[in-house]
Amino acid sequence: MISLHNYLLFVLAAVALILVPGPDMLYMLGRCVAQGRRAGILSAIGFNLGGYVHITAAVLGLSAILAASATAFTVVKWAGAAYLVYLGISTLWRKERPLAVEAVAGGVRGRTILWQAFLSDVLNPKVALFFLALLPQFVDKDAPHPALQILLLGLTVSVIALPTNILIVCCADRITGSFRRNASVSLWLRKGLGVLFIALGLRIAVEKI
Repeated sequence: MISLHNYLLFVLAAVALILVPGPDMLYMLGRCVAQGRRAGILSAIGFNLGGYVHITAAVLGLSAILAASATAFTVVKWAGAAYLVYLGISTLWRKERPLAVEAVAGGVRGRTILWQAFLSDVLNPKVALFFLALLPQFVDKDAPHPALQILLLGLTVSVIALPTNILIVCCADRITGSFRRNASVSLWLRKGLGVLFIALGLRIAVEKI
């Protein structure tokens, strides 16, 4: 199995990469800034659930197929980009004030935020390629059961990422909470959230392997 030294190195690498701002973190912070702490936490949970899909794909070798096939990568990339652009346009189009997620705990809107984050993560091929590029570097190819090693490393990323992202959300919420209580500022935050979604979708669309 993986040596303790390699495992600790992997943990440090995973923490560093989790803290690097990317589409998922920007989406999560956008939700938090515009709609509050609960929206950010639900987004973090959605991304974490999406990560398990990518872990399963990595263990089964599907990520390798995605990386090797330009067509497969393009299909997933455009699906994810289109979904984020759709979310952005929908957010800009809505006329009502931004949703106060705390007031509808467990409601339909809360579940919607979670599943939107889940789909956004699953449809982001860069996440699949992240697992494909990082995990094999720490796998002992001479040891038995390399798939179990990949599974252990993938689960480690998920276990580290969720509390880290929740901590980031809580910090962001404390900083921006007063802005959301102002109606006019809250409206602009919602518009900014919509623009952010569209920008993330366009960013994914133009990225290459």
